[in-house]
Parts: sequence; structure tokens; C-alpha cells
Amino acid sequence: MNMKRQGPRYLVIGGIQWLLDWGVMVLLSHAGLRIGVANITGRITGALIGFWLNGKITFTGDEHVIGRRQLLRFVAMWLVMTLLSTVAIEAIDDVLGRKWAWLAKPLVEAFLGVLGFIGSRHWVYRR
Repeated sequence: MNMKRQGPRYLVIGGIQWLLDWGVMVLLSHAGLRIGVANITGRITGALIGFWLNGKITFTGDEHVIGRRQLLRFVAMWLVMTLLSTVAIEAIDDVLGRKWAWLAKPLVEAFLGVLGFIGSRHWVYRR
């Protein structure tokens, strides 16, 4: 499958993931949970749906599969991305405050989403 099909699918699924991730982070941090922990919890909820949807809808075909190897690759990539996201969000919270961290999360995740697409297409969902 070519990038013209994969890109839009990845964006739609990424939007669903992002809304879930962001919503959980804002809700939990507003309730008093430390923003880094809230961010990780939000990313977990988004990841749970994203791995499966991208494996079944975005990256399908002869050269892309969903299985144990792909799950392990996804987890490795997710851990790196979550570390980067959490460090960025906590730094913004420390310097500018909670509301700016909430507003910055979409920009941080958009940047990481580009890296995630490249990593998913060329490594995670490969045979």
C-alpha cells in the first residue's frame, strides 16, 4: 500500500488516539495527578487503540503484518516517544504552567506523530 493511502489513515487514527490521550491527560492532571504521570496514562490509553487500528487499517498488505514482533517493536518505539513527550510536557509545566502544558501537548504529539509514522511504516509493522 502506498503512502497516499497510509498517510490519511494514519492521520485519522492518530486524531482518535490524540483526542483520547489529551483528554485523559487533561482530566487526570486537572484532578491533581502530577502532569508527567497523567501524560503517561493518556499515552497508554491512546496506544492501546492505536496499535491495533494502525495494524489492521493503516499498515496492511503483503509487507506489513500485526503480530508479536510488531507489538514488541511498537512497545520499544512507544517507550522512547513517551519519554520524549513526558520530558517536554513536564518542562513546559515547570516553566510556563499547567494550562500552557495542556495547550502544548498537541504540538508535542504532532511532532512525535511524524516520527511515529516513519517508524511504524518502516519498522514496527514490517514482517
